[in-house]
Amino acid sequence: MNRTAKIFVYGFALLVAASLAFGAWIQWQSHRRLKRVYAITVAPVPVPVGAEAVARGKHLAMTRGCVDCHGANLAGLTVIDDGAMGRIDGPNLTRGAGGLPADYSDDDYIRAIRHGVNREGRGLFLMPSTDYATLSDADMGALIAYLRSVPAVDKPRGPVAPGPVAKALLATGRLRLAAQEIEHARIKPSQVAPAANAEYGRYVAASCTGCHGPNLSGGKIAAGPPTLPPAANLTPHPDGRLAQWTEADFVRALRTQRRPDGSEISPVMPKAFGGLDDLELKALWAYLRTLPPKPLGKR
Repeated sequence: MNRTAKIFVYGFALLVAASLAFGAWIQWQSHRRLKRVYAITVAPVPVPVGAEAVARGKHLAMTRGCVDCHGANLAGLTVIDDGAMGRIDGPNLTRGAGGLPADYSDDDYIRAIRHGVNREGRGLFLMPSTDYATLSDADMGALIAYLRSVPAVDKPRGPVAPGPVAKALLATGRLRLAAQEIEHARIKPSQVAPAANAEYGRYVAASCTGCHGPNLSGGKIAAGPPTLPPAANLTPHPDGRLAQWTEADFVRALRTQRRPDGSEISPVMPKAFGGLDDLELKALWAYLRTLPPKPLGKR
């Protein structure tokens, strides 16, 4: 074997060894992050009874993204089925076979919703608890009241099996569990009163941050497949659309899934947000108008 061939063979062998080592590191690091146990002290909330509380809880579940992962009947949906990102199913939240156990407590609901942590203390994969951490105690209680009221559905729990790209993103910190992001000991539930103003709009907008980012400037959605389109820029920056919209345009777009020019909003945008009531939409619009302009993706 001549010198050039030897260099090529040795170089190729080193490349293969490095690739195998990197792959092993990704497997180890992603597994470590998924298996990490979080010590959570749950602050209980009063869970009301009665039709009014259940109705409020249902409204929250239907308009804050719960049904997009768990389905209209809350028995679970396939959220991602992609070779790169893996197969991720939202769990069955009913008390049917394959759903929540009979002894699932109010504290267990709070731990999962507000902290993104399961009963065993592990972070829930893709559970967007950063959106829900500051839910008011009244809304948290109403949501639990509704979850306890839903009819049991027998449906086996689907897999939560991150694929190679998801594992790489986890290992390198590009994809982080909500449990990693939340300062669990410092959570302060909101106490804002419902009103058509920016303060309440900020409360409503917490459910938008998972895709659009903390400052709502949009861009790449880390939790989705590589082919997922970027989230829209919701700030009044010129590279976004909202700077040219009116409140009526905004409300109509959410309700119809079509922009003022007639083009269809990406189906990645949950249709459930169109179910926000008039007061919530007015408040959300008022809040978006107060945001400082940010270029797309500058989170």
